[in-house]
Amino acid sequence: MSIAHVLPSREARTEIPKALRRFRAVGAMATPVVFGSHRRPEAVVIPFELYTSLLPAIEEIEIAQLVRERQGEKARPLGEFAAELGLDAADYE
Repeated sequence: MSIAHVLPSREARTEIPKALRRFRAVGAMATPVVFGSHRRPEAVVIPFELYTSLLPAIEEIEIAQLVRERQGEKARPLGEFAAELGLDAADYE
């Protein structure tokens, strides 16, 4: 799927009601609304049905980002985390 026609933000506001009708009629495969300043793609409106089907992939991307961010962190004892949470660290050693 190629990027749809990019609308200026002002034009996107008037396109939303038409897009909602299209989303209801076509469902997840309806053409999204892509918009942004100076016709540069900055945001997209997609059918909710498509969004919910993408959620597992979005969550995987978020988890992968957390893993990348934490890879450089030094491992810490579980008791240290417990103490930060107000738990008795001795219970976790």
